[in-house]
Amino acid sequence: MKNILAATAMTALATGAAQASDEVTLQLKWVTQAQFAGYYVALDKGFYEAEDLDVTILPGGPDIAPTQVIAGGGADVTVEWMPAALAAREKGLPLVNIAQPFKSSGMMLTCWKDTGIAAPADLADRTLGVWFFGNEFPFMSWMSQLGISTEGKSASGVEVLKQGFNVDPLLQRQADCISTMTYNEYWQVIDAGVGADELVTFKYEDQGVATLEDGLYVLEENLDDPEFVAKMERFVRASMQGWKYAEANPEEAAEIVLDNDASGAQTETHQKRMMGEIAKLTAGSNGALDVADYERTVQTLLGGGSDPVITKAPEGAWTHAITDAALK
Repeated sequence: MKNILAATAMTALATGAAQASDEVTLQLKWVTQAQFAGYYVALDKGFYEAEDLDVTILPGGPDIAPTQVIAGGGADVTVEWMPAALAAREKGLPLVNIAQPFKSSGMMLTCWKDTGIAAPADLADRTLGVWFFGNEFPFMSWMSQLGISTEGKSASGVEVLKQGFNVDPLLQRQADCISTMTYNEYWQVIDAGVGADELVTFKYEDQGVATLEDGLYVLEENLDDPEFVAKMERFVRASMQGWKYAEANPEEAAEIVLDNDASGAQTETHQKRMMGEIAKLTAGSNGALDVADYERTVQTLLGGGSDPVITKAPEGAWTHAITDAALK
């Protein structure tokens, strides 16, 4: 009888151990919205569970710096834009890109058409709203390539207005152009009653100065741990399942995002529209970093004017090891 009870107990323990999922904490770059739909879809549709993962998704926000969260051990992996990740790496935080779900950049400059701006050369002698905290470097590189100074308005210079994360400078005519994302702020301008025919947009992707956005980053030291690597392989595989499902089912994906928005701040119309635009940015990526896109990002950052975000080409800032194993 004792032997039977012992065997039963051992079986129960073994079964419990087998059912214990590996925990993964993901830190997002911004608040819960369709920009991160692939991860919420993977959670909702059971893609993470199928990989034996227990994933916690932490929303970001204006007071949350993803690089600080992962540096402090608050997350295993974070969504970040490459300029911020490479800047952090050069300053001593060894972040490594392990996957790149976003193929294209959504950043653009949105201008009033009635100012006479029709081409990049027309930007001189204007006031332009620009996001900072690392987001300004593609703009600085672009202006440098155009031969336009950022020291103030002139026939060959612009006044740079440090823009908050809103569209007020354009609506209030404080700036001729502002920074927008194809999936978010541009539509805030439209929703404010401005017609698309009243605007001119310049996509950074089209200008050849786009930098990579929304990659997945981990700390380099963790890649020495085979268990962590195996966990990230499963995480990336399930996440890309989520992204491709979201691309194919944008309305359902938007609904899943709304279900996960604890703040209740998002609206159905905005999230469905955002998901449609996000799908354009993830299209063409299987999750593996395109080295040519990486090199373009580095060159853009190195050429960002007198105060570049990085001073030398990084080494060891990305790896294909995770995606090679996850996507084979």
